[in-house]
Amino acid sequence: MDNHKQLTIGLFGFGVVGEGLYKVLQQTPSLKASIKKVCIKDAGKKRNAPDELFTTDKDEILNDSSINVIVEVINEADAAFQIVSTALKNGKHVVSASKKMISENLNSLLQLQKDTGKSFLYEAAACASIPVIRNLEEYYDNDLLHSIKAIVNGSTNFILTKMFEEKLDFKSALLLAQQLGFAESDPSLDVDGYDAVYKWSFLLTHAYGITAQYSDIVFNGIRNIHAADALVAREKNLDIKLVASAQKLNNGKVAAFVLPQFVEKDDHLSFVKNEYNGVVIESGFADKQFFYGKGAGSFPTASAVLSDISALRYQYQYEYKKLYHHSPLELTDEYHVKVFLSFDDIKYIPKDKFEWIEEWHADKERKYLVGVLPFSEIKNTTWWKENNTSLILAPKAIIEDVAVRKLKQKSLQLAGILD
Repeated sequence: MDNHKQLTIGLFGFGVVGEGLYKVLQQTPSLKASIKKVCIKDAGKKRNAPDELFTTDKDEILNDSSINVIVEVINEADAAFQIVSTALKNGKHVVSASKKMISENLNSLLQLQKDTGKSFLYEAAACASIPVIRNLEEYYDNDLLHSIKAIVNGSTNFILTKMFEEKLDFKSALLLAQQLGFAESDPSLDVDGYDAVYKWSFLLTHAYGITAQYSDIVFNGIRNIHAADALVAREKNLDIKLVASAQKLNNGKVAAFVLPQFVEKDDHLSFVKNEYNGVVIESGFADKQFFYGKGAGSFPTASAVLSDISALRYQYQYEYKKLYHHSPLELTDEYHVKVFLSFDDIKYIPKDKFEWIEEWHADKERKYLVGVLPFSEIKNTTWWKENNTSLILAPKAIIEDVAVRKLKQKSLQLAGILD
């Protein structure tokens, strides 16, 4: 596609993002991109655009040879995958914002890009207005990327901010998020961590060449976080965030998860409040880089879609350098993590699974301990999500096995106190 070629767009979905894109394109004539048709489900719904723009027949768009770009921003993952795969096979470039669809079909989508040679871009699926995929693709070599940690879900971050700053409990903060449109009426995708782990699964591909199913990554949301946990955090001068994390270990493998975590006040992620997202990338020579921006909403997401559309003017494609040109890294469970656990009754907590326990508070109505667990214990069991238990990682949570042995020799064995 040369720079002067008109981009003729077939758009699927006219919700918050679709309509946002329609408005934004009208304000950017220099892009030489226009929407020819929009496919929608419900023909009867009133929309802020001319009626002749809309169709309910997807084939009218997919089989139109004058349409050279498909933009897909719908909510149903299976339908989205059908649209994207058909469009690529029909010789069209595709821009998508559907993180669930990308996460569930990543290997097929990688193969389709190879087979068709067409561009499939999805910056908008990761952190809305933050260009994180493009940065991982262009700037970081495998050897140089030490770690990436991020707040990738605006809804949960909004809820946690309100629990902290206005001392609301989880239910009240969730209700407020729903009233303001930051959380869906069924908030489980956000508050149970699914949305964040979908994004993390394909960000790991761009960061480290890992092609994992989201179900291979340990994740949890914020549903179990108590007002009492926020109180403890405040006493210790920490914040609580839902952090997506990936770190290269000394053995060359990657520790990755999406879990609630205590964050120190001088940590960049502590600065990320309400519906904003933040990404901290640490590399060999550049030290830390911090990206910050709106992680949700009509125009921020449309701006990422727009950036992908404009990249198509110069044949931009993801190269997946870490996957195809380097040795892809792999995930590992062979490390330990320091955790904070709060609970109602110690009988539900398998104390014998801990390497050691550093703190233990039984005096309050909500009891808690701080200790070190093998990560495999979290990956392979669910007791830490059950019986009103809340697990939050310590600020520097990952401890590699050599360090564990050293610390263990030094650590006070508190087992006697606990029995």
